[in-house]
Amino acid sequence: MELLDSFKWRYATKKYDPTKRVDQVFVDKIVEAARLAPTSSGLQPFEVFVITNQELKNKIVSVSHEQQIVADCSHLLVFAAWDNYTAERIDQIYALTTTEREQPADRYQAYTDRLKSMYLNRPAEKNFEHAARQAYIAFAFAIAEAASLKVDATPMEGFINEEVDKLLHLNEKGLKSVTLLPIGYRDEENDWLVDLKKVRNLKENFITEID
Repeated sequence: MELLDSFKWRYATKKYDPTKRVDQVFVDKIVEAARLAPTSSGLQPFEVFVITNQELKNKIVSVSHEQQIVADCSHLLVFAAWDNYTAERIDQIYALTTTEREQPADRYQAYTDRLKSMYLNRPAEKNFEHAARQAYIAFAFAIAEAASLKVDATPMEGFINEEVDKLLHLNEKGLKSVTLLPIGYRDEENDWLVDLKKVRNLKENFITEID
């Protein structure tokens, strides 16, 4: 299936069949798509948590405005961004980069110095907002890969971030939750959205061509 056809097939699933599980091979591909996503300066300032523990998913329902899809999905992916940029985090990524590329350890010293001068002098909240935008890119890649595999997914911002952070002990890791992505298989008989036409803005209202 071509990617655009996959996008036409997918929708924000509103009712999952809790008896159907996503094969681990597919889960791995969806998460790998997120890992391979581009990010600003290649910093990848976020992590992905993959939750199958039913008790934990049930607890997250209570801080997600009682959205049952969180409990009924096969796997719940939580995208969590760095709460701030630090010299240590920047150095760690570029130490990995030079090691993997078999380059001198100081190959990117001038560049990382510029990054530090830019990020380390900004408020933590501004840096978190920037990191969160990078997480959204990976979030989109994961949704696209799920669609290509015919795995249903539901982008979610409707949850209390601070409460999810507490449940996952994210503060201890220097992270804050950004988005949730339940994945699984639709309950076609009980999902009110499954057969409704996909509606998007008209092309003439969406695209502006500048010659």
